[in-house]
Amino acid sequence: MPPRYVKPLICLLLILSTVAVYGQLKDHGFLKIDDPEYVIENYSIHHGLTLKVVAWSFATNHAANWHPLTWLSHLLDYQLYGLNPRGHNLTNLALHVANTVLLFLLLVKLTAALWPSALVAALFALHPLHVESVAWVAERKDVLSAFFFLTTIWAYAWYTEAPSLRRYLPVFLSFALGLMAKPMLVTLPFVLLLLDYWPLGRLAPAAPAAGKRGGAPPPAFRWSRQQILPLIWEKVPLLALTAASCALTIVAQKKAMAPLTLTLGSRIGNALVAYVLYLGKTLWPLNLAVFYPHPENCLPLWQAVGAGLLLGGCTYLVLKMAGRHPYLLLGWFWYLGTLVPVIGLVQVGAQAMADRYTYIPLVGIFIILAWGAADLTASWRRRRLVLALAAGVLLPLLMVLAWVQTGYWRNTLLLFEHAARVTENNYSAYQLLIDLYGEKGRLAEAVSMFRNTIRIRPGYAEAYNSMGNAYAKQDMVAEAIAMYREAIRLKPEFARAYNSLGIDLGRQGNLDEAIAALKKAIDLKPDFSEAYCNLGIAYALQGKRQEAMAMFQEAVKINPGNDGALKMLNLVKQNAGN
Repeated sequence: MPPRYVKPLICLLLILSTVAVYGQLKDHGFLKIDDPEYVIENYSIHHGLTLKVVAWSFATNHAANWHPLTWLSHLLDYQLYGLNPRGHNLTNLALHVANTVLLFLLLVKLTAALWPSALVAALFALHPLHVESVAWVAERKDVLSAFFFLTTIWAYAWYTEAPSLRRYLPVFLSFALGLMAKPMLVTLPFVLLLLDYWPLGRLAPAAPAAGKRGGAPPPAFRWSRQQILPLIWEKVPLLALTAASCALTIVAQKKAMAPLTLTLGSRIGNALVAYVLYLGKTLWPLNLAVFYPHPENCLPLWQAVGAGLLLGGCTYLVLKMAGRHPYLLLGWFWYLGTLVPVIGLVQVGAQAMADRYTYIPLVGIFIILAWGAADLTASWRRRRLVLALAAGVLLPLLMVLAWVQTGYWRNTLLLFEHAARVTENNYSAYQLLIDLYGEKGRLAEAVSMFRNTIRIRPGYAEAYNSMGNAYAKQDMVAEAIAMYREAIRLKPEFARAYNSLGIDLGRQGNLDEAIAALKKAIDLKPDFSEAYCNLGIAYALQGKRQEAMAMFQEAVKINPGNDGALKMLNLVKQNAGN
């Protein structure tokens, strides 16, 4: 085959294999975790593409994040597909395909090594750890930010060929867009400095191989101040963006940050263990789950110490061997560095780790594996045959595993039943299963999940609220009310529990108490369209037509798609005219 056809053929194979794994997303639905907050109940994006909505996307900290580009992406999808999940899922797939091809072409440009670059891109496309980022609509920020991560590196490579302000601007702008998609990209200036070492060779401009990309630089850390300081200085504008993004993220995620009950020691220990577990799951990608419970302050000391020693030993070997194998230093510190924002030193959320956090960091490990395999077999007689056979076994196996893992994301029940099976004491999975079993009338299973949850986490307000929902579905109103009251006692700012309590108090005929509960829900969550609608119903039952109409109008104003509020508003107007 003529050489000019090889790269296009590899790109085509990468696209086809990725679509073969993820094409099933066209039949997947929205999930009941984050998808409501990002799309289904995010009524701001339902108003259409207006200056007001664009301004909102830049000003809001909705969902405890500042990522305006992600909001605009969801807005565009809503304009194109409404609440049909197919389009939203396929947009994620399209971005993942684009990232895969872009990664392959970028590595070829940087290193001139065709087949190692192809292997890295294939591992990136097909590894099961990346399913979460692609198969979850609310994780659009992963695939979108990764696109700008890669375009920033591409622009940087172009800049280094002939440094100038004109060539630096695309680097700056692409990085800014990436940060506006997901602030996890704050470590990108650090990655660019690693690329200066290898394969760009900018840390040794006088060396014979310096102008040859992908060549071996001189032994690590034998750099003069004159060599390294200019490279750091040129990243100052990017570091300024990093600082601004960090500040905005801290403000946005303040409420989501774990309380101080997690000691610094437990956070450091969990971070060390998570680094090792991610590596383990990279090599053995089984039993992956949407949520891994945090051990909190109960992590055994030996695990943290053992993980720290293992990471330290690997780092020592990388530094020792970096002179002869510079890709080791790039890949290892790419992995360690890009995970820092989400490794849990600043704990956001209740998870110990998350598959989605590996979307960019694992590229570093894949580079080590691909270039390491090439080096390891360099003297073998039948090297090409052995490598082709190994890839021919490994990549189809990853495709099967990723295809199976993607299947679990078809709906929320499948996803969390799987999570409950493959993890222990997964209170978050149990809690959501209470709701799901309750919706399906499987009350006994809901009660079992409730007991499991409060055994593990006795004061978990969400479990009581979910059990209340399950009882309410079975018309066990008194039992439901008791659960909602307990949820509110445990979590006084629980708007959804107040809303549910108001509904069931109304079903009992206690309209005054119901109205008080619904007003409290609205105080806690001013854009709670459902609570406004329920309050309107309570007012209507009391004969207060004007108050009811005002509540229904507010519900429709917040969410134009609230058909229930619209029907009730029309009904009250008709009755008022009689």
